[in-house]
Amino acid sequence: SSPRRILCTWTRFETRSPAAMTMSLEEAKAYAEVLKNEEHGQAKLVEGLDAAHPKFAEVISDLKKADASMPGGIPSYVSRARKLLLSAKEGVNPFEGCTVEVPTGVDLSLENGPGSAAFAECEKLGMQEIANCCFCLVAGGLGERLGYPGIKIGIVAEVTTNTTFMQLYAEHILALQDRARKATGKEDLTLPLAIMTSGDTHEKTVQLLTENKNFGMAEGQITLMMQEKVPALIDISANFACSDYALETKPHGHGDVHQLLFSTGTAQKWRDEGRKWVLFFQDTNPLPFRSFVAVVGASAREGFAMNSVAVPRVAGEAAGAICKLKQADGSALTINVEYNQLGPLLSGTPAGGDVPDATGFSPYPGNINVLLLSIPEYVAALAETKGVMPEFVNPKWAGEDKNAFKSATRLECMMQDFPRLLPSAAKVGFTQLDRWASFTCVKNNLEDARKKAEAGLPADCALSAEADIYNCNAELLRKCGADVAAPGPVEFLGVKAQVGPRVVLKPSFAVTLEEMKTKVTGAVSVSGKSTLVLAGDVSINGLTLDGTLAIDATNGKVELSGPSIVNEGWSLVPITPEAGTADFLKIRGYDTKRGEAKELKVAGGTETL
Repeated sequence: SSPRRILCTWTRFETRSPAAMTMSLEEAKAYAEVLKNEEHGQAKLVEGLDAAHPKFAEVISDLKKADASMPGGIPSYVSRARKLLLSAKEGVNPFEGCTVEVPTGVDLSLENGPGSAAFAECEKLGMQEIANCCFCLVAGGLGERLGYPGIKIGIVAEVTTNTTFMQLYAEHILALQDRARKATGKEDLTLPLAIMTSGDTHEKTVQLLTENKNFGMAEGQITLMMQEKVPALIDISANFACSDYALETKPHGHGDVHQLLFSTGTAQKWRDEGRKWVLFFQDTNPLPFRSFVAVVGASAREGFAMNSVAVPRVAGEAAGAICKLKQADGSALTINVEYNQLGPLLSGTPAGGDVPDATGFSPYPGNINVLLLSIPEYVAALAETKGVMPEFVNPKWAGEDKNAFKSATRLECMMQDFPRLLPSAAKVGFTQLDRWASFTCVKNNLEDARKKAEAGLPADCALSAEADIYNCNAELLRKCGADVAAPGPVEFLGVKAQVGPRVVLKPSFAVTLEEMKTKVTGAVSVSGKSTLVLAGDVSINGLTLDGTLAIDATNGKVELSGPSIVNEGWSLVPITPEAGTADFLKIRGYDTKRGEAKELKVAGGTETL
């Protein structure tokens, strides 16, 4: 069995209506008897149902659907669950007998980061590979935790241009595609994007893409793959949770993305087209695209089958780390270790625990769940395993006997565990980037963000992510020699952040730092109150900005030759969310006040300032 196959090109996509999945009463009774056998293990659930109830056939149909959607069906799921739950009850350590070493990787952070010769070399190598790249967005999340009613990829990333995360991802891919077309001379070359949705987000994702004409991406360039949920478990015997004739299901984890790429044939199609690399990225973190080309270059040079993008990790930080685990037989595995397992594992090392080295950081890079895989080796591993990932379970026990749970649990899997599916000879490594160049996220609502900030932890909210986007762009300009004012403190609805000039460098402006350096020369100064938006073919040979300058040269060319631009400009101002306020503003508590500004949009030819 395989997950439901849903491939979208915006003209056709497969779905099955609830009515089509509902059995007749006689069919339901017959399948209920099957569910009661030891292999299926659901006698307790079935015996609690009354065949005369109007929803009996519906809940049995849901169980049949679950059976069809899971590899090996219900028997395999129950068998795996019982083994994992017994191991959890007995306190089995999954890393028993392992010793830990610092893994092999490429350091493109700090002195080796953007602006260094090492980074430039990787960008140069990566530019030779971008025509062979694919992308996979893991986007199964709703914005409910944030107080946002839609899907997370539909959230506005920054309020200067009101660009959503999904639009920003499309712009990055299309900008890379434009450079690949110019490099190869192939005007019809496309860089494909696969998106993993969930039952909660699928239709809203279709709607977002349809309403925005795929954000400029071509017909058939985007593939949607919908992840199914799995039955929730109530006890160590893996009995399923069912209440009022409704089967309780829960997300299985983002590790399902590999199984979906296999079962839909998407990964095999990419391999057959001669593509070489696939980037897996998250729904509210656009920053890795700024270093993407360098990461591809590092993978190509090192021959990585899998390359985990990582950041310098503060020792003790609640974040996973990339480690090399060695077994007694000499075999080794480079893989992410979750932070709750990391401390005990590192206690047996010479350092004595999760402690910093001479750099002030942990020697084990921090995982940010951004992965680059070599497609030939990836597809070979999928063919062997069908993309079925190792699972884990995290029950909250209801009593000392550890037989039942406080609340229903489920088996889960993580996409970063893919090294477990690769052959031992496959080379697995990491590329470490500075946080400013690679990581942000939106996962907390305003109240939780305030509490996180007060505890000295990242707020990880709409304001902090927007500040990170501006800071990344400003830092890239500084690497080009520009004098860009430092950020200063702001506070909206009790959430604090450091926000400097609102610098928005559209992907169409430059896809690498080395390209950006050819476009930004001379004396460039940007004041703290300024907003700078650059899109398309813009070259700067000197600029003094104290206000707002917004240039759209996607259909032409603009040359700046040392202008001094001073105006009232745009600024971030507090708002009081009320009825009628846009949802993306409600989760912020601020908006852009648009005063006098210099705005230039060229329809063709070259304009000079």
